[in-house]
Amino acid sequence: MTVSLPLVFVLGVVVWAAIKFLGVRVWIAVVIALFGFWLAHTKIAPSVEDGTRSGVDVINDQHD
Repeated sequence: MTVSLPLVFVLGVVVWAAIKFLGVRVWIAVVIALFGFWLAHTKIAPSVEDGTRSGVDVINDQHD
């Protein structure tokens, strides 16, 4: 059975768990999210996206 989840949802669950169980402060999570938005407008954004897609493909290939 294949379950398809958006990466944003998975990252949101990870952030929620980090805040709830690891004691990460909310303002740190907000700063990291803002950094991600800023990073999306730089020259390295395509490299980050390609690396993320490659990582997801590697994980998905291991489970096929």
